[in-house]
Amino acid sequence: MASIDNFDHKILKLLQGDGRMTITELSNKIGLSKTPCLKRIKKLEAAGYIKGYTAIIDHELIKNNHIAFVQIKMDDTKTNALNAFNRAIKEIPEVEQCHMIASNFDYLLKVRTENMESYRKVLGEKISSLPNVQHSSTFVVMEEIVSSALN
Repeated sequence: MASIDNFDHKILKLLQGDGRMTITELSNKIGLSKTPCLKRIKKLEAAGYIKGYTAIIDHELIKNNHIAFVQIKMDDTKTNALNAFNRAIKEIPEVEQCHMIASNFDYLLKVRTENMESYRKVLGEKISSLPNVQHSSTFVVMEEIVSSALN
């Protein structure tokens, strides 16, 4: 699938808001019948535009609603060092997101834990011991404002 058209963009936007939307609902909202709509979804999945479907979790109910953003400064930013960090960070389940940043620091992490005590443990025992981590700075979230697309 070389490029996507307006129908494909609409499908992606709607499924991003509700990945469990039925094919009937989706086809009605974009103005295509069910069969062509389903074919487009299959093509978008096969081409990698749709990587998968996820559930949005209520973190308060499962008691892991402590969020911290962590800036990581590396002591080496050569390719081998960055690759080693990238592999290692994927092994820390508390890290929800990891982004390489063009700034005065190298990575920005979103870390979700149960509380400050469990966060300190993750930072001290896992994140700080990752390859080539020189320094970290933590920003604790006081309140999470959820996107309207997720409601």
